[in-house]
Amino acid sequence: MVERWYRNGAFYSVDVGLFQDTNGDGVGDFAGMASRLDYLSRLGVTTIWLNPIHPSPRRDGGYDVTDHYGVHPRFGSFGDFCTFLNGASERGIRVMLDFVVNHTSDQHPWFRSARTDRNSPFRDWYVWSDTEPADRFEGPVFPGVENEIWTYDEVAGAWYRHRFYSFEPDLNTENPAVRAEIRTIAEAWLRVGAAGFRVDAAPFLIESKQPGSLLKPPRRDYSFFRELRESVSWHRGDTALLAEANVSNEEVLEYFGHADGATSRFHMIFAFRLNQAIMLALARQDARPVVAIVRELPDLPRHGQWATFLRNHDEVDLGRLTPDERQDVFAAFGPDPDMQLYNRGIRRRLAPMLGGDRRRIEMAYSLQFTMPGTPVIRYGDEIGMGENLELHEREAIRTPMQWDDTLNAGFSRADPRDLPVPVISEGPYGYKQVNVTDQRRDPHSLLVWFERILHSLRECEEIGTGQHVMLDLGPSHVLVHRACTETGALLFLHNLADVPCRVDVGGTQPDQPGRPLSVAADSYYDEKIDLSALDLAGYGYRWIRLRRDP
Repeated sequence: MVERWYRNGAFYSVDVGLFQDTNGDGVGDFAGMASRLDYLSRLGVTTIWLNPIHPSPRRDGGYDVTDHYGVHPRFGSFGDFCTFLNGASERGIRVMLDFVVNHTSDQHPWFRSARTDRNSPFRDWYVWSDTEPADRFEGPVFPGVENEIWTYDEVAGAWYRHRFYSFEPDLNTENPAVRAEIRTIAEAWLRVGAAGFRVDAAPFLIESKQPGSLLKPPRRDYSFFRELRESVSWHRGDTALLAEANVSNEEVLEYFGHADGATSRFHMIFAFRLNQAIMLALARQDARPVVAIVRELPDLPRHGQWATFLRNHDEVDLGRLTPDERQDVFAAFGPDPDMQLYNRGIRRRLAPMLGGDRRRIEMAYSLQFTMPGTPVIRYGDEIGMGENLELHEREAIRTPMQWDDTLNAGFSRADPRDLPVPVISEGPYGYKQVNVTDQRRDPHSLLVWFERILHSLRECEEIGTGQHVMLDLGPSHVLVHRACTETGALLFLHNLADVPCRVDVGGTQPDQPGRPLSVAADSYYDEKIDLSALDLAGYGYRWIRLRRDP
C-alpha cells in the first residue's frame, strides 16, 4: 500500500537563497539549508517545499527558469543539493520542489533558439502569432505591472504569449513534445530523491493558449495532469503532486479526477478559498465566513488533500472575495496603498498584519492548523518576522531569515552592502528584536509555541484525515468544530475577538467513552473539562480530545 505521507504533518516553504549563507557571498545555499535541518526537525517540519532552485536570471524570484535540470550556482553544486537531500532524509524530512513549467525565462536556450529561427525544433515549444492577437490585453496575471499577455518580438518577427511577465514566455503545453519534456523533467528529479512537486500556475498549464482563446468559452485539457500523475507514480509510487490552483469549488474536483482510478491527477490542492475566508474572518472578528466556506468545500476523493495556509510566498490573494469583503480586509490588514498589490492582494507578513499581538497570532495559526488538510507555513513565520515594504512587489515578504542579533541577522557574514536582499534591521520586526536565538532562550516565545503546537498536530491525525463538522454554537466570533475518524474525535474552539466567553457544546456531542482531555490551549483552563461550560479567553483557542481508540 502506498503511504499517504502528505496527509499528516507540516510543510515548510523556504527560499534557499534567503535561509542561510555559508560561503559569505550574501546568498543562502544548500550547505546552509543542510546546516539548519536539525532546527527544522525540532520545529516539527515533515516536508520542506523549496522555492525554485534552478538556474535563472531571477527577475521573478527564480520562476524565470533557464535550465530545468540544474541547480543555480549561487546555491552551490548539484552535489551540495544531494547532500542536503540526504540530510533531510536521515531526519525523516521529505523535500518537495517547485515545478515551474508553464513558462520559461526569455533567456532559456529553448526560447533563444525559437525566436531566432522559424525552423528551430523549439519554435513550436512556445506560442506565437504573426498578427496582433485579439486577446492581447486580456487576463494579465499581474495587472498594473503587466497590461498585456502578448508581446511583439523584433527578432522573432512575431508576437509571443506570456500570461505572467513579458520576460516569461509561455510554453506551448498543447505540444506533445513539450508535454513529454515536462514529464522527463519530473522523472529526473524523482530519481535524485525529490518526494513530490508543487506545480506552479496549474490552471494556466491546461488552458488553451492559442491567439484569441481568452475571448472564447474556456477550454481546459485536464489530461495533462493525468499524464503527469501516471508518469511520476510509475517512477516513485509515493510521489505527491500539489496544485497551485485558485479555482472555483466546481472546478476543484477536476484537479483530482478519480484519485484511485485510471484518471487520477493531483494528490493535493491549495485551499485558496478557505484562506480568503480566514482572512475575512480575522478582519471582521467573525467566524461565519469560515463556517460557510468549510461547509461549501467539495468532498475530495479518498486520497485527496487540502493544503492550508495563512501566508505564502506571494501576496495575500483576495480576488474571490466580494468588493465589500475585500475592502474590509484591506482596511484591517493593509490600509496603506503601498501594502496592497495587483488590486487584489496584500504584500505583508501575518505578524504585522495582526499588529504583533501574540494572542491573535497564535489563535490564527491554531485555526489554520485545525482546518481540514495539511498546513503549510512560510519560513520566518515561526518567529513572527515582518516585511520590508521598500522592496518591489512580492519581494516585500522575501527577506533573509533572522537567526540572531549579530551582523546580517546571522544569515551571512558578507558586507551588508553586498546582500542582494537586505535583512530587516529597523523597527519592531528588525533582527535585533525578532530572531531565532533570542526566542530559543525564551520558553514563552512564539518559536517555542510553534514547536509545541506542531508536535501536538502530529498527534491529531483526525485533522488531516477526518471528517470536519462545523457546529453552530456560541457567539458569532467563536468558531466551534469537530474532526472525527473511525478511531478518534477532536473538538476545537477559537475565539476571534478579544472578548472572553463561555460555550456550551454538551448537547451536540455523541456519547464518547472516557473523559475529554486537553491537547492544546492558549492558557490554563480547568483540567476537569465540562463540555456544557467551556471557557474561552479573548483570542483564545482550545483543542480537546473527545475520543481515541487504542
